[in-house]
Amino acid sequence: MVRKIRKAAVIGSGVMGSGIAALLASAGIKTLLLDIVPFDLKPEEKNDPAAKNRIVKAGFDAMLKSNPPLLMDKKDADLIRIGNLEDDFAKLAECDWIVEVVVENLKIKQDLLKRLETVRKDTAIVSTNTSGIPLKNMSSGLSSVFRKHFLGTHFFNPVRYMKLLEIIPGEETLPEILQFMADFGERRLGKGIVWAKDTPNFIGNRIGVQGIVSAMQMMLEQGLSIPEVDALFGPAMGRPKTAMFKTTDLVGLDVMTHVSDNTYELVPEDEQRERFVIPAYVKKMIGNKLLGKKSGSGFYKKEKSPDGKPISKVINPETLEYAEYDKVKFPCIEESKKAKSLPEKIKAVVYGNDKGSEFAWKVLANSLIYAANRIPEISDTIVDIDNAMKWGYNFELGPFETWDAIGVKASVEKMEKEGFSIPQNIRKMLADGNTAFYKSEKGKAFFYDFASVSYKQMAVSENVISLDMLRDAGKVVKSCKSASLLDLGDGVFCCEFHTKLNAINKEIVTFISEVIDYVDANGVGLVIGNQSGGMPGAFSAGGDLFYMGTLAQVGKFSEIDAFLKMAQEGIQKARYADFPVVAAPYGLTLGGGCEVCLGAADRIVAHAELYMGLVEVGVGLLPAGGGCMNLWKKFISSVPEPVNDYDLGKFFAPVFTNIAMAKISTSAANARTLGFLGPEDRIVFNRDHLIGEAKKEVLKMADEGYAPPVKRKIKVLGESAQGMINAELFNMLNGKYVSEYDVFLAKRIAFVISGGEVREGAEIDEEVILKLERDAFLDFWKQDKTHARVEHTLKTGKPLRN
Repeated sequence: MVRKIRKAAVIGSGVMGSGIAALLASAGIKTLLLDIVPFDLKPEEKNDPAAKNRIVKAGFDAMLKSNPPLLMDKKDADLIRIGNLEDDFAKLAECDWIVEVVVENLKIKQDLLKRLETVRKDTAIVSTNTSGIPLKNMSSGLSSVFRKHFLGTHFFNPVRYMKLLEIIPGEETLPEILQFMADFGERRLGKGIVWAKDTPNFIGNRIGVQGIVSAMQMMLEQGLSIPEVDALFGPAMGRPKTAMFKTTDLVGLDVMTHVSDNTYELVPEDEQRERFVIPAYVKKMIGNKLLGKKSGSGFYKKEKSPDGKPISKVINPETLEYAEYDKVKFPCIEESKKAKSLPEKIKAVVYGNDKGSEFAWKVLANSLIYAANRIPEISDTIVDIDNAMKWGYNFELGPFETWDAIGVKASVEKMEKEGFSIPQNIRKMLADGNTAFYKSEKGKAFFYDFASVSYKQMAVSENVISLDMLRDAGKVVKSCKSASLLDLGDGVFCCEFHTKLNAINKEIVTFISEVIDYVDANGVGLVIGNQSGGMPGAFSAGGDLFYMGTLAQVGKFSEIDAFLKMAQEGIQKARYADFPVVAAPYGLTLGGGCEVCLGAADRIVAHAELYMGLVEVGVGLLPAGGGCMNLWKKFISSVPEPVNDYDLGKFFAPVFTNIAMAKISTSAANARTLGFLGPEDRIVFNRDHLIGEAKKEVLKMADEGYAPPVKRKIKVLGESAQGMINAELFNMLNGKYVSEYDVFLAKRIAFVISGGEVREGAEIDEEVILKLERDAFLDFWKQDKTHARVEHTLKTGKPLRN
């Protein structure tokens, strides 16, 4: 039997349930979303389907309105059908996977699973998204066949964006069911799989909540403020900007407290059980409905000053009153800003000599020891614990990776001096001469395994290619400060950018041309991609504005033109090379990054979380690396060759709107809707698979006998474009939707896309539009308002409307 999930069901339409349903639909799976019938139906409503579906409809509608969006494309909602647990329960017999996401109450879950046993088909998989109730208790009394198909699948919220999926085997779950769900979760849903044991709150929340509540307690003990704790445990420690307290505001104080209280009740033998006790001031906040973002106020809240400016305030734990707060200044944080690497940043914080570093050290040391003591209770390996914290809490480094970063031996010596109780497994590791949890040898990664007291090679999916491991294995064949060329094997190479946000500078432009020559002589194809960290990360956030702005300020326009011409020629060289080129974008793919994908690549293999767009107008410019031309080509190339008579205006309007309105896709699916991705481009849900899938695409094209595209003239709309947009721009200006400068820029952009002063339907050389791009780009740089936009963006990271 070949197992497939053709149809899935989610029972429970709250935040988590609707989020899981949205992810399944975005992955192309027909999904049934069910919830209970309201208890308060009036007699006349008891036979009214709309009234009986009131709860599930509210959950579905909230999902549709969510911001950021839970669906990758609005059309995905068409795959979701809603219903209730009375009228539609029998429909569950059609489903291949049923996941329950109902209230965290053992009896309610047990009753639901007993009902499910009467309707599920024998092969159907049933899972629970519980975060705290033991699976063995939930499935007690159910048949062996049911228990063999039952497991835990614990997603993290928001489901679309959080990579972690904890899979928890039941006592009787069949190995093939576990393997299937792990593969399905990783490949189809794009999740990072962590194997957890059936213990309270599994891995992510057991470690994460212990760390947060410990910090809350120690803050009072050490006399720090909430903003001070968040400043210490944010980016300086490789943690999200939301740090401790802002993260709790996002999750909800009530939710975090529920997890913590639940853990406390279920872990009587935990040596740090008291670190799960919520401080009294937090419980008072919950009693006062100060629950975080969902209630409008939590540890932080936003208000407006009399003149309408936003003000951030923080609560005083003693008085529960809110007040404005100043920027936190600890010497250890200032030192961390000077550090060039994350390990150096963390060391600067925890090994400093001020009040902040003393607090950070104690909290971190406590959490590292706690993580070590949880093996093998909650997990058999350090790898699963580290991955759970990276994928579920957005840490850059997991606990054991952090321990390596600060030095295991040195930190343990400091812990011992200060009276910390060092776990026996750590003592044994150090006594045997092993001073790091991770190491790499000849391009292979190893982790320290406490059970065997030795290093074991890390299991890597066959779909994953790690550029870091290839680098360690000496597979870099060509490099410069801003980019590298790595050998992926089988004659395929990868051009990797590594500037800040992978912005494209002059060095990268020069390097791309050299790469094309190298691959032409030594390989069968090229992938353009990288594996920078962060969420969503940046394939390339654009071009080097500072470089061009510096040239423009001193009037070196000929140098800008030469740079643009070199960029255009490099992209054209890749496009018409004698081998296939595949771009593998993800996350921020803006401006020049978008132009590389549109212009250099035969095909695009994109990660599902793709924020792609030609955004140059936001800084008073236009795409001039071939972006205007190549987006237009992408649209009109979709017309079958026998079709000669078609309305170019219908193609022009969306291309113009994408560029003039700086539209950015909200996902790869949305990028396809906007036209940045075409029918032959692929979408991959798991970012770890992206380079590997792009390599497969290169080899597939090569095996099929790749021939480069023939350069042909381009059919354009010509002078008709100006009249087409003038009326619309006039209306937008009168409605104050755009500024006069926006209109000035938009008219020139339309002129470029349409091919300039030529008749409608004229066919022109590519070089004509490329020259129009460069001329407009230079003219825009001669405008004061463009300089103002660029300076504002470089200074604030935000666009200026002038």
